[in-house]
Amino acid sequence: MPTKIVIGAQWGDEGKAKVVDYLTLKADVVVRYQGGANAGHTVIVGDTEFVFHMIPSGIMHEDKACVVGNGVVIDPEAMLAEIDDLEGKGFSVAGRFFVSHIAHMVMPYHKALEKASEESKDGVKIGTTGRGIGPAYRDKVERTHGVRVMDLLDPARLRDKLRASINAKNEILTKVYGQDPLDVGPILDAYVGYGERLAPYVTDASVYLNQAIDQGKQVLFEGAQGTLLDIDHGTYPYVTSSNTTAGGACTGTGIGPTRIDEVIGVTKAYTTRVGNGPFPTELLGEEGERLRSLGHEFGATTGRARRCGWFDAAILRASSRINGLTSIALTRLDILDELESLKLGIGYRYGEQVLEEFPSDPQVLEQCEPIYEEMEGWLAPTTEARRFDDLPPQAQAYVKRVSELSRAPVSLISVGPERESTIDID
Repeated sequence: MPTKIVIGAQWGDEGKAKVVDYLTLKADVVVRYQGGANAGHTVIVGDTEFVFHMIPSGIMHEDKACVVGNGVVIDPEAMLAEIDDLEGKGFSVAGRFFVSHIAHMVMPYHKALEKASEESKDGVKIGTTGRGIGPAYRDKVERTHGVRVMDLLDPARLRDKLRASINAKNEILTKVYGQDPLDVGPILDAYVGYGERLAPYVTDASVYLNQAIDQGKQVLFEGAQGTLLDIDHGTYPYVTSSNTTAGGACTGTGIGPTRIDEVIGVTKAYTTRVGNGPFPTELLGEEGERLRSLGHEFGATTGRARRCGWFDAAILRASSRINGLTSIALTRLDILDELESLKLGIGYRYGEQVLEEFPSDPQVLEQCEPIYEEMEGWLAPTTEARRFDDLPPQAQAYVKRVSELSRAPVSLISVGPERESTIDID
């Protein structure tokens, strides 16, 4: 397996963790490159379910190394809780888990500011997770109050940074939002303790990863969220605060674009979205509730019910173009097993115009009506299929049409949550 990036090709929640877990079988190193604890990746091993927010889901393989790159904003409390959970279940991370020394930290005041800001909005609410991700990235970009992993290893430097940062944030919390001020002492004590526990895992991730590639190791980059949540290319302002697209793997880890061999876009066999924003193929009423019930569509991070709709090929064409997809991993095909008829969104009608490409203007997208192509369902279980030819003919036809409309070949098909419930077309 060459160097690969696995990204979400829709609005997130596409089943990336399952795909990464499967591809990790042939990898040596698995890397998270953006996002933070707002991502929720679920992996099922045997009878045990693991939900990862900070650690790459490849950590379930005890012979693999896992890296958290500089593009991730790290919540140390969440990260250490995941380490404790793993070790409590018999999975050791010592010697094979690494964190970039220049990654930025999520601090308590980031969470407080995000919560206060979202609660105070009278207009557009973007539906944040409340994990402090946006304010952490804001501090990083503003370059004044950003706290990095390396700062946790130097208590004196951390103290000075926290005093300046918390004084500034308290001005906003108290005078703008009417909140109580935060105290430096408890936060400093907590983060010094986090630094002591994280110290064995801290490294220069760029050096580590480039050396691994030079040595011929197979490196797998694991994206969080999805293409349409990208800060630049997503349905702005209903997006996250990082580059969720393939380019983020380079800036978020310190490896060059010429070192990437493949980009795999993970997409559900239908479409879901959490939070606010336009969603042309969304199913409302009983149809939407049925699809949500069949797919158990509730967020791993927030628990919020996901909005559900038919597959939207325009989204995949945009993802293919923006990310340079070399193939698609199609997940949750089995969720459609009980549906008599299926629809595929092949484009949009915008007033008198027919649009084949996904519009970047959200106001245009909100007014778009989906153009559908209807296909026959298969009304048969697909969960035991392990080869493409094992699928019912109607399911095979559906997969082929998804590939044609998306302008990318399908390389993997997931027909269940377990690792073995995977059809590897390659």
